[in-house]
Amino acid sequence: MIIDAVEMILSIGTSFGFLLIAVFILASAVKVVPEYQRVVVFRLGRLVGSKGPGIVLVIPVIDRVVRVDLRVVTLDVPVQEVITKDNVPIKVNAVVYFRVMDPAFSVVEVENYILATSLLSQTTLRSVVGSADLDEVLSSREKINSELQKIIDERTDSWGIKVSAVEVKELELPESMKRAMAKQAEAERERRAKIINAEGEMQAAQKLSEAAKQMETSPITLQLRYLQTLREISGDKNSTTIFPLPLDLVKPFMDRFFRKDEA
Repeated sequence: MIIDAVEMILSIGTSFGFLLIAVFILASAVKVVPEYQRVVVFRLGRLVGSKGPGIVLVIPVIDRVVRVDLRVVTLDVPVQEVITKDNVPIKVNAVVYFRVMDPAFSVVEVENYILATSLLSQTTLRSVVGSADLDEVLSSREKINSELQKIIDERTDSWGIKVSAVEVKELELPESMKRAMAKQAEAERERRAKIINAEGEMQAAQKLSEAAKQMETSPITLQLRYLQTLREISGDKNSTTIFPLPLDLVKPFMDRFFRKDEA
């Protein structure tokens, strides 16, 4: 009786153990892959391919699974000290946006695609900025970004990675260079002010010359201008008003006066 009970218990325990093993194997064989991920399956060391999304069945122990994220990765490139083509030391950093297009290549062709892309971005940033003048780096930011994106994308294409954009984020100049650029900007503003002032004087001289020619053809306009000037002066409430008297008005009286003296 006791032997039968022990055998029953052992039978139940064995069945339960087999059940646990079956559940563990089934759980290991079923992989749930989200929409933004893919799994790269290796069977006995050989590449089977990428699978997902959804439920993926693998063979436990025999298959090895590597998950790869397909979402866009925002990579912050650390600050790089660069000497530009015209020998100006600057500090520059950037942001790289990329995503995995081929999960199998990103696992097989490179050990760590994020680290590799980061290091490649740093060296490319130093190379591109170092081959340009400071004025070009400051004024042609879009050109620098486009060149960086093109170079990095070409070199990471074999890794199954697509670089969508590269943006130079900050440029830090030495204090001496900032002061020199401030002086240059101030001198440029003064030059523009002098040019504008000279152009204003030239335009004013042209208008005065046209006005003088108009007065020469019609002398009455000079008298009207005198009256307008008197009106403007009288509106200022000055204690003394100096009114310029035209010589043409005085000349008849002077001629009559001198004729009387001769007589």
